[in-house]
Amino acid sequence: MQARAAEATVGSALYDTIRRDIIFSRLGAGEKLKLDALRRRYGAGISTLREALNRLATEGFVVAEGQRGFFVAPMSDAHLREIADLRILLEGHALRLSFAAGDTEWEGRIVAAHHKLHRMEERMRQGDHSIRETWKQYDWEFHQSLILACGSRELLALHGTVFDKYLRYQMRMLTYRGEPAAAEHRALLDCALQRDAARAEVILRAHIEGGVEHSRQ
Repeated sequence: MQARAAEATVGSALYDTIRRDIIFSRLGAGEKLKLDALRRRYGAGISTLREALNRLATEGFVVAEGQRGFFVAPMSDAHLREIADLRILLEGHALRLSFAAGDTEWEGRIVAAHHKLHRMEERMRQGDHSIRETWKQYDWEFHQSLILACGSRELLALHGTVFDKYLRYQMRMLTYRGEPAAAEHRALLDCALQRDAARAEVILRAHIEGGVEHSRQ
């Protein structure tokens, strides 16, 4: 029983590591994921690697091609557009639910998440790109905090997957839109505290569309 639990923990950690390496382009789009090379890189067994890669394939981060093996999922402008539209749809719906149900504790989490993100945005604006992964982690935490009160674990999980796919495109090249993005985050914070879901949806759409255009450029 303990051995199976330990194996499951190792497999989960491996899945998280490979997923993060794909999102942050340490494993490039279209790259063949050779099991022997991955075994040396991550220090994991072949069966555990297969399990993690199959799990990532079900989420769309990896492509499994029968006898050819596993590949990092490709990237394209069309797919970015599709992911952005999905994010607008899911996050907008979750915002409405969360703004209607959120309590004072929820408001506090949003304020705290925005404070951390704002600090990282200031450093990025000053040219400190060494903290880019922390910046994007805090970006995710802020957007996640906005919808945490939506009342649906399935919706939160689905949003998390879509957000990470969108993030993968952002991290293909280091992109930071500067003050426009920071201003949109401040506006979303204000909307949450005022429970103005209609305005928040408009700002969210502009925020995501702006990120798409910036990534393409």
